[in-house]
Amino acid sequence: MNPHHILDGLNAPQLEAVTLPDVSALILAGAGSGKTRVLTTRIAWLIQTGRIGPGGVMAVTFTNKAAREMLTRISAMLPINTRGMWVGTFHGLCNRLLRAHFREAALPQSFQILDSQDQLALVKRVMKANGLDDEKYPPRQAQWFINANKDAGLRPSRVDPADEFERRFRDVYEAYDRQCQHEGVVDFAELLLRCHELLSRNEILREHYRARFRHILVDEFQDTNKLQYAWLKLLAGRDSCVFAVGDDDQSVYRFRGAEPGNMRQFEHEFATDHVIKLEQNYRSHGNILDAANALISHNQARLGKNLWTAEGKGEPLRVFEAASDAQEAAYIVDEVRSLRAEGVNLADVALLYRSNAQSRVLEHALFGAGIPYRVYGGLRFFERQEIKHALAYLRLIANAEDDGAFLRVVNFPTRGIGARSVEALQEIARTHGSSLWHAACANPPGGKAGSSIAAFVRLIDGMRTAVAGLPLQEIVESVVEGSSLKDHYRTEKEGAERIENLDELVNAAAAFSAEEIYDPQQPEGGMVDPDDPLSALNAFLAHAALEAGEHQAGAGQDALQLMTAHSAKGLEFHSVFISGLEEGLFPHENSLNELDGLEEERRLMYVALTRARRRLYLTFAQSRMLHGQVRYNLASRFFQELPPALMKRVNAPAARAAGYNPFTGASPRAAFENTVSYAGNPWRVGQNVTHPKFGAGVIVNAEGRGSDARVQVNFREAGLKWLALEYAKLSAA
Repeated sequence: MNPHHILDGLNAPQLEAVTLPDVSALILAGAGSGKTRVLTTRIAWLIQTGRIGPGGVMAVTFTNKAAREMLTRISAMLPINTRGMWVGTFHGLCNRLLRAHFREAALPQSFQILDSQDQLALVKRVMKANGLDDEKYPPRQAQWFINANKDAGLRPSRVDPADEFERRFRDVYEAYDRQCQHEGVVDFAELLLRCHELLSRNEILREHYRARFRHILVDEFQDTNKLQYAWLKLLAGRDSCVFAVGDDDQSVYRFRGAEPGNMRQFEHEFATDHVIKLEQNYRSHGNILDAANALISHNQARLGKNLWTAEGKGEPLRVFEAASDAQEAAYIVDEVRSLRAEGVNLADVALLYRSNAQSRVLEHALFGAGIPYRVYGGLRFFERQEIKHALAYLRLIANAEDDGAFLRVVNFPTRGIGARSVEALQEIARTHGSSLWHAACANPPGGKAGSSIAAFVRLIDGMRTAVAGLPLQEIVESVVEGSSLKDHYRTEKEGAERIENLDELVNAAAAFSAEEIYDPQQPEGGMVDPDDPLSALNAFLAHAALEAGEHQAGAGQDALQLMTAHSAKGLEFHSVFISGLEEGLFPHENSLNELDGLEEERRLMYVALTRARRRLYLTFAQSRMLHGQVRYNLASRFFQELPPALMKRVNAPAARAAGYNPFTGASPRAAFENTVSYAGNPWRVGQNVTHPKFGAGVIVNAEGRGSDARVQVNFREAGLKWLALEYAKLSAA
């Protein structure tokens, strides 16, 4: 057998990386440059040339899927048994090491690993045992505090609380640590921390593994956090060779603790003379890569590389400017149909967005068009936990006898109604043959639980009274606020996205009201009476249930892929749509207030661009429903960072006022300087008006026509606001 057959087909930089001598090296592997091939071929080459045996290699990945793929490729290249090789995730390898040295790690031999839900349950038990109010000190926030400090390598004794709130959480952390040790359990963050501590204090063990693993290979190095890097440095002895593969331009997980600066530190601390750049891309056409290179060049803190391809330039990037988010979704649906007609499988088409909340409008359009789709790495909009909770409150407003809705929210957010109390209430309901609501009103259990149930009944009754006679959108908005769901999710580390989704539910109600909706519960699907809010609410709830349950792509069915830009990392598709490219959305408005936040957003856009092989669509909307109001948008600044020659504008909406440049953010000039009209009603500059939410004001500007007509009003209390006449409900003063 030719010992070098495994090197066949490698390009020059790949070959250089694979055949490096026994030294540490940093491999800058651009998107689509074959980094997995380089990693696995490096391992195979080390083994085949006798530099190391299979048991002397450690390869670290971030997902079990990546680890399995590496082992499969090695097996295909070499006639060896890979089962005993140390190839796995950080957590998997730490678990393996701790199992082998459980005594030295002060763990029972059969220690159990807590998943996230198990960990939260234990945190709650510890807090209850210590008499902490879980409303004042939310358990999820305590869980995040514990994990964040573990990821930073800090035990409770080393945590320096900034205030009384953090001091309480430090006490919870300390009590939680003791309870875990007592029960012989560890959480995911503990696996890495415990392993790091073991190697730090046990020199004999540390030197044993340093001698054994002379070659350590790390995938996705840009995603390592502080503790993971410290663990790697402990394992790497004087004679160890660390082969770090990563792409600082694709570091998009700072919110999870990833430190892109680890790559620069590695280059310095390991004195790497070898920094090899893998820049030839085997995925995308040239125009896509040129756009990605131009965009990412605006980031200052990067190691630098430039993707290129031997393929042709391909098609220009298609840019679509929509008048509204609904029009944007309609365009995407039409293009998906065209791609399908060209023979492109739906599974090879991805629809990307910055925020999960954006998927609701897109899903609605796909649902209406009968196009099957899957939400990758997440739930469809109406299946998300926070949405189902909000819908359960709405179902109780519409029908108090709905036991399923009652059970879902009677103790969510937590209000001191435990499982035993609910079981007691269910028994009362069975005995009297009534609903849970009726039992709660007429025969509630005694004691504290009974008082809590009575308070819940008052809450629902109060919300039902408050929304009586309101239009659908305001019913949903009122119930979302009154349920305290937003207050609950504000205490979660990643609760901001759930709150965005709740706001999007309000938008969904507004959009639903604006359509010609039909109530499936009425004979022959009669149209909903717009003057009967309860009828509209029932129709909306039926609509939500249908969209949650219909058009779900079955296993093996060809389906469009919907996902956030974060979820798309590591994937590739024939065609990619990047939607919602507007200032404040992508880049996200939060990034402007964070250190290096804009650079991270740009890296995320770079990831999104480089997912496409052949065709790339960039879409944005002049107006978008956010927080129950129409928001008018400027195109994302990223358009200004992409070479105009690479982009093809596929439309120039008539709704845009003359002189308005969406890419530069130039101020629009009113298409009609004095008046606009909607549904036959004229509105003029200088006219006094009133708005149900903002009060009295004066129209100071107006533009557009028909359903795109809008006015700018200077309100006495709320100041200047642009309002779409289709939704604004203005009245002349």
